Amino acid sequence: MKIDEDSRTRDRVCQAVVEQGPVTASDLAHRLSLTAAAVRKHLDALAADGLVDTWHAAPPSQRGRGRPARQFVATDSGHAAIGTEYGDLAAEALRFLSSTGGADAVRRFADRRSAGLEQRLRPAVEAAGPDPGRRAHALADALSADGYAASSRPLQVGDTPIGVQLCQGHCPVHRVAREFPELCESETDAFSRLLGVHVQRLATLAHGEHVCTTHVPTGHPPPGPAGTAHPTTVHAPTERQSR
Repeated sequence: MKIDEDSRTRDRVCQAVVEQGPVTASDLAHRLSLTAAAVRKHLDALAADGLVDTWHAAPPSQRGRGRPARQFVATDSGHAAIGTEYGDLAAEALRFLSSTGGADAVRRFADRRSAGLEQRLRPAVEAAGPDPGRRAHALADALSADGYAASSRPLQVGDTPIGVQLCQGHCPVHRVAREFPELCESETDAFSRLLGVHVQRLATLAHGEHVCTTHVPTGHPPPGPAGTAHPTTVHAPTERQSR
C-alpha cells in the first residue's frame, strides 16, 4: 500500500513538473501540499529514472549573487510518461506523406488535425465571452483537459495588462514536430482563430524548450475576420529543412 501511495505521489510530482516547469521543489511542495523533503525525494527518484532534469537558465556569470534554488523541467521521457505517444510511427507516416504528396500534403494534414482540436476547444473558449484575456485562460483550461498540461499567466507593464502568456507543458507530438514544424504552425493558426487576435509562438517543446509558449495580446483589436490572422511562429531549423 505504501508503495502504491508513493508511486501515485511521484506521478503527481512528475505531472506538476511537466505543467509548471521550470519549477523549484519548494514551489512544488506548496502546489501539491507536500513537504519540501518529500518532493525532493521524488524529484531525486524521477531524475534517476531520467524523467526530470535540472534547468540551467543562464551561465553562472550572468546570475545574481547567492546560490539560486534549483529548478526542474521534464525530459522527453518525462513528457512521454504522462501520456501515450507514437512518435516513431507518426514520423514515419508523415515522411511517407511528404514523399508521396509533398509539403502541401503535410500542411493539409496538420491543418486538418488542428481543425479537430479547434472544434473540440471552441465551445469552452466561446463560453468565456469576447475578451481575449478571458478566452486565453479558458483555452488553457480546455487544453489541459485535452492532455496538454496547459496554464496561462497574465502579463503587464506596471499596472497595464499587455497580454497573456499561454504555456503548454506537454504535447503528444512534440518529437514529430521537430521534423515537421507544420504541426506547430497550424496549431498556432488555430489559436489565433479561437482567440480572435494575432498570437505569437515564442518557444516550443519541439525545439528543446521546457514548454510551448504563446503570447496572446489583449490590448489590441482582432486582426480581422476569423482565419485571416497570420501569427509569427519562431522555429529553429530542422533536419528536414536544412537538407
